[in-house]
Amino acid sequence: MDQYGLIGFPLGHSFSRRFFNEDFFPEHHIEAEYLNFEIENACQLLDVVKERPMLRGLNCTIPHKQAIIPLLDEISPDAAEIGAVNVIRIREGHLKGYNSDVIGFMDSIRPLLKSHHRRALVLGSGGASKAVWVGLLRLGIEPTQVSRHREERVLCYEDLTSEVMAAHEVIVNCSPVGMYPNIDECPNIPYEMLTSRYLLYDLVYNPSETLFMIKGSAAGAMVKNGLEMLRLQALASWKFWNTDDDE
Repeated sequence: MDQYGLIGFPLGHSFSRRFFNEDFFPEHHIEAEYLNFEIENACQLLDVVKERPMLRGLNCTIPHKQAIIPLLDEISPDAAEIGAVNVIRIREGHLKGYNSDVIGFMDSIRPLLKSHHRRALVLGSGGASKAVWVGLLRLGIEPTQVSRHREERVLCYEDLTSEVMAAHEVIVNCSPVGMYPNIDECPNIPYEMLTSRYLLYDLVYNPSETLFMIKGSAAGAMVKNGLEMLRLQALASWKFWNTDDDE
């Protein structure tokens, strides 16, 4: 039986295993199983592949989306541009990396965008934020990164003045802040400055309504969590695993 799976650490919050095993495989009458591989070090990827000869593909989540790149034989142009991999196709020992996060994010946020949504704040600096950054650019939105530490061309949360907030009416949380079990936490942005013109998109999906979303909604902003993005990127992953690049 063909196998697919997810690597990351920790994996207690994983969506993918349930989606594939309980929904996607039964719905499409596919004889396959999806497994979780909780690995602390990205180098353990090679052990997972070696020990599972029926493994056809993997998803990759935090904290390994960048660290696995040197271990791969090849990466797609999208993954190279983004600088992060969340899908690995396995063909006779050849590992090729792709990025389906950018597809899931763009397809999920596109219907919510309004004409005044021209600039965005991207909260966080991990692998998912890199896909969001590229996706925003492709959607014609100028992104600005926000991190806990000030760097060149990166704002810190203390820099979010009224002028900065007024100029960025899309805010995407790419950090794990607010994820279960830490549901009483939220990114440190000035929520009192939000209005109905804002769109707040949270990549976190557990809980389904984060404190980031609750505070945004209370200010009249449009809010959305990352569950649809996850589903869309999972479907894109399946295509990467089972379609040759020239098809």
